[in-house]
Amino acid sequence: MRPRHVLLAVLIAAVWGVNFVPIKIGLEHYPPLFFAALRFTVAAVPAVFLVRRPPVPARWLLMVGLPLGVGQFGLLFIAMRIGMPAGLSSVVLQLSALFTALIAWLTLRERLRPRQIAGMAVAFGGVAWLGVLQSGGTSGPLGAFLLCVTAAFLWGMANVAMRRMNAHATGPVDSFGFMVWVSLVPPLPLLALSLAFEGPDEIGHSLAHTSLEGLASLAYIAYLSTLLGYGLWGLLMRRYEAGTVSMYALLVPPFGLAAARLALHEEVSPARLGAAALIVGGVALGAVRFRRPRLHPRSRSGDVSETADPAPEPTPTR
Repeated sequence: MRPRHVLLAVLIAAVWGVNFVPIKIGLEHYPPLFFAALRFTVAAVPAVFLVRRPPVPARWLLMVGLPLGVGQFGLLFIAMRIGMPAGLSSVVLQLSALFTALIAWLTLRERLRPRQIAGMAVAFGGVAWLGVLQSGGTSGPLGAFLLCVTAAFLWGMANVAMRRMNAHATGPVDSFGFMVWVSLVPPLPLLALSLAFEGPDEIGHSLAHTSLEGLASLAYIAYLSTLLGYGLWGLLMRRYEAGTVSMYALLVPPFGLAAARLALHEEVSPARLGAAALIVGGVALGAVRFRRPRLHPRSRSGDVSETADPAPEPTPTR
């Protein structure tokens, strides 16, 4: 990658990592399910009138939008509202890469490589360790942690649905346009759930007391994190190997932890940092593939040159 594109990839990872701070701030102003509905509404409108619909049947928009928008973001926002720290949330959600591989193995019969199995063992060991620490510590309740893990699982389901969708597409699917149109799916279900569980009074109170801070948080997660982030990421994906670009997604947790420490004064104990390192390390081990160099003939005299295959995936999950 060219230096300016490396800087762009790092910038996107920073935007996605910092994203957990505006989410935490926004949840102080809006109930979680309603905030998630607002997030997707603002991301979809008016962009949906300016972006061509992706060449896929409508059912695939539903099959991706429901687990991604209603399930993953709905549960994530609830988890963070009831006490899951922003920094640790950015770490736990990286499990979606390994859940994707596991669900694809179960449903699509995709082969699990030994490296993926080892990565799962390491990462889920970190999850278990973090769960024990959460159950007896002060970094948020265990229930919030389990909701965050479930959110990562639902993100994995959405990723597998996107893989299946590609087989039914009648043309190339642009990641930016797809994200805009998928954002049309979650608002109504999320609003219905918000009315049922959060109630019109809480929704009305949040709207009546909307502040600049709340609106800025909403604008960040809808425009910067979603539209700008996915738009620029899609640009890099079109120019370079998917695996070359996707490796930069592993920078999201460090940026998330640092941003939460600086902006929210979240403290992470050495034990929790150790568990977080296991999770990120396991994801890297399971999602990043390294191939051995292959030898290619250069001349009739038998001279050879060593060239390495580019490292593919992990698939970015944001």
